[in-house]
Amino acid sequence: MSTSTSGSTTGSATATASAKGLGRPGLWRWRVVDIVVASVIAVACALIFLLWNVGYEVPSSLLKPLLPGVQGLLAGPWLIAGVLGGLIIRKPGAALYTELVAAVISALVGNAWGPLTIVSGIVQGLGAELVLLVFLYGVWRLPVAMLAGAGAGLACGINDRILWYAGADTLFTVVYIVSTTISGAVIAGLGGWLIARGLAATGALARFAAGREVTARV
Repeated sequence: MSTSTSGSTTGSATATASAKGLGRPGLWRWRVVDIVVASVIAVACALIFLLWNVGYEVPSSLLKPLLPGVQGLLAGPWLIAGVLGGLIIRKPGAALYTELVAAVISALVGNAWGPLTIVSGIVQGLGAELVLLVFLYGVWRLPVAMLAGAGAGLACGINDRILWYAGADTLFTVVYIVSTTISGAVIAGLGGWLIARGLAATGALARFAAGREVTARV
């Protein structure tokens, strides 16, 4: 099958899935493999969280003097779990599940933000989840992945403003929220999409539509 034919077929399948809406068969049913893989994604991303909990300090100290709130550009690594889980599992709740579980692990291991890390996980996961819902869990292209990352970043920025920067002025608020949104789109959205495609190319996602789509084009 040629690349153009394969791309056309995939596009038609995506359009058909979207047309059937949220009631299409199997969309709401999680398989055992879905739960297992989503949990593995969450644990792997939790390790990223734990490393970034410490690693962000240096770049943050360099960015803060440049413009108040621009340190929000560093939020992306904390947002990737939800986007990656959503792209691979492709079930309602997957983005929320992976982001929340990763946040719970981060909180249990210990960090500077304590139990409020879990609140952040819920809010950020919902930010990505709502974008995927808008597309009826039927469109999984790069622009949607970046929008999901942006949604997680927007939710992150608003949540942080409420929880951690309650006294911040308008300039900080705008710059910070815009920065977290951009970071979510690029690091979590584009980054998550590239990771998902890389995993699919290895055959590791053969039991998922995300894996079959990539291998079908090879």
